[in-house]
Amino acid sequence: MIHQIWPTHDAGPLGPDQLEELYRYPDDRTRIVVNFVSSADGAVTVNGIAAGLGTPPDREVLDLGTDLADVVLVGAGTATVEGFTGVRPDERATRRRARFGLREHAVTAVVTGSGRSLAVDSPVITDALVRTIVFTCESVPADLRAGWSAAGAEVVCLGTDEVDLARVVTELARRGLHRINCMGGPRLFGSLAEAGLVDELRLTLAPFLVSGEAGRIARGAGMDPARLELISVVTDDDTLLMRYRVRESSSARREPLRR
Repeated sequence: MIHQIWPTHDAGPLGPDQLEELYRYPDDRTRIVVNFVSSADGAVTVNGIAAGLGTPPDREVLDLGTDLADVVLVGAGTATVEGFTGVRPDERATRRRARFGLREHAVTAVVTGSGRSLAVDSPVITDALVRTIVFTCESVPADLRAGWSAAGAEVVCLGTDEVDLARVVTELARRGLHRINCMGGPRLFGSLAEAGLVDELRLTLAPFLVSGEAGRIARGAGMDPARLELISVVTDDDTLLMRYRVRESSSARREPLRR
C-alpha cells in the first residue's frame, strides 16, 4: 500500500480517494506536469526503454496522472521506442474521469521537429480512440505530414525549423486541454524546462542500480538551475515517488482555465 511520508501523514496507507486528491491537477489554469522514472544511480532506461524501471506504485501513479489529464504530451522518439498508442482508459479510468468531470478520453499529442522518428503507421497515430495531434514544423517534408494526416492524425505546424513549444501549450489551452501530462522524453522535457513551461516534475526513484550509459531525464542546451519545491513524497515497494513544483515558471502568466 502506498504511504505518504511528506508532508507527514499519520492516517496509514493512502486510499484511492486520497491518492487522487494528492495527484489531481489544479483547476485554476493550464498546467504542465512532466513524469519520469530514474534508477537510484540516475539511469532513465534499461536496454533503451523506461519500462524496465517500472514498479507497481510507479505504474499506479503514472496511470493516475493520465486518468486525470486532458491531454498526454509525448516526444515522437519516446512514443516510438516505448510503443505508445493513443490513450485507452479502462473501466476504472472511465469512472474516475466521469467523477472529475473530464471528457471521456484524454487526447494524445506528439511533438516532432524532424519527423524522422514518427512513422506514418505508428500506433500512437493509428491505434487511438480519439484523433492524435501531431505538432510539427514547416521544415518537415510535406509528404510526411500528409502521410500522418492520411493515417488519422491532426497535423499542426507551429514553427518554421523547430516546434515552438510555447505555441503548443497555447494551442492545447485553446482547445480546452489545460491539464497537460507530459510523458517525456528527455529532449522534450529539456526543451520545455528551458522555455520555462514546466510547472511540476513527478519523479520516481526506482530501487535499481543500472550503471551503463543510460541518459538523464532532461537533455538540451542547458539552462540556469531552476529551483524546485518539494510538494509530496509517497512510497511503496521500496520506491520513492516525489512531486516537485517548479518555482517561477512562466506558466504563472498563462490564461486562467476556462470551462
